[in-house]
Amino acid sequence: MILIIDDDSAIRSSLGFMLKRARYEVETAASPKEAIEIVRGTEPDLILMDMNFTLTTSGEEGIYLLKEVKVFCPDTPVILMTAWGSIDLAVKGMQAGAFDFITKPWNNMALMQRIETALELTGKKRKAEEEKKSNPNHFDRSNIIGKSKELSNILATIERIADTNASVLITGESGTGKELIAEALHRNSSRRDNPFVKVNLGGISQSLFESEMFGHKRGAFTDATSDRMGRFEMAHRGTIFLDEIGELDISCQVKLLRVLQEQTFEVLGDSRPRKVDIRVVSATNVDLQQMVKEHTFREDLFWRINLINIHLPALRERREDIPLLAKHFASQLAHQSKGDSVEFSADALQYLSRLPYTGNIRELKNLVERTILISGNKLLTAADFESQYNLSGSMTTGDMNTDGHTLDEIEYQTIKKTMEKYDGNLTQVATTLGISRQALYRRLDKYGIKYN
Repeated sequence: MILIIDDDSAIRSSLGFMLKRARYEVETAASPKEAIEIVRGTEPDLILMDMNFTLTTSGEEGIYLLKEVKVFCPDTPVILMTAWGSIDLAVKGMQAGAFDFITKPWNNMALMQRIETALELTGKKRKAEEEKKSNPNHFDRSNIIGKSKELSNILATIERIADTNASVLITGESGTGKELIAEALHRNSSRRDNPFVKVNLGGISQSLFESEMFGHKRGAFTDATSDRMGRFEMAHRGTIFLDEIGELDISCQVKLLRVLQEQTFEVLGDSRPRKVDIRVVSATNVDLQQMVKEHTFREDLFWRINLINIHLPALRERREDIPLLAKHFASQLAHQSKGDSVEFSADALQYLSRLPYTGNIRELKNLVERTILISGNKLLTAADFESQYNLSGSMTTGDMNTDGHTLDEIEYQTIKKTMEKYDGNLTQVATTLGISRQALYRRLDKYGIKYN
């Protein structure tokens, strides 16, 4: 049963009609008092709730009601309904325990998608789970290597949410495998036969954002000599992966939010709105909540993309996976180059498992491949890896003892050493560290390291 709480009878009637046509059972409440009476006696599957009532326009009554409802129905998802100008109020509602919010006037298709996603994520729909139980080999974890508890928990989360439309934010340091997780979400969803479109937002300038993401018609601007399809249209009925979303210029964030909110966009040079059906997965290696506090990332966009958060641990936090990953990368290289396979000595695996890996999995892969190619040995020892590690611009084994040092201190020393090695060539430094130039700039400013 879906409970609609709104003091506007027209909204209750229109929503009730739409939901009943979709074969949902519906209850309505015109006031907070009526709503509490209903939830005292039964637990709805989902609640659609307005934030403003006739007694007040501040929204405080809505926040109070939300908290009361969560006391009686702690596991019931609540979708808030608010005017576009009251986004701050909706954000407060999300912080108070709401599942999602939608602005008035809403898009019916977008609202139904949010309702279905909420019901799926709270266990009200079991179709995906039943399919997976009948086929234990259904889950595809291709190229995700490891057996650590941390990774197992992440894979379990992917399996639970993959076949929903929930927006996912993947966080973690650069090189931890965020793109692989996004691909796994897509491969294990019902959208798997449709496009998986990857967008590096850190590489799109403010001036090109609309053309890249929404597309343009011929003649829309001076250099528009032909029609161009945007990334959102390419991803229709599939998944769009917004990598490095923390690098997106603040002026472009509101344009992105509008598309995610309304599920519609306009091609440059064509004012006709186009609907799009997409699953949104975002990734970042920066602290978006801190950026929100600094007013460099919109809070409403943060809540829109962060319905589900998957945090990837640094490689040094899942060291038991390092030997498996090293052998995997060696096998991959042998297959690609059609060369002989190699073996790792016990001391080699012990050595690899002790390294700090500021560049995470990407750094390990680089080290394994370079050592195999340079050494030419069939049995790799610790000495083979140590020689290549010391030449890579990373910290030497003398610097590897991290006892008593914070992660910031280790990162500072690594960046400083790499800057010295490449004489301040920022492109080379960023490439070696496995981070974007924008991420490098932030770290240089953070640690007060001078650059040209």
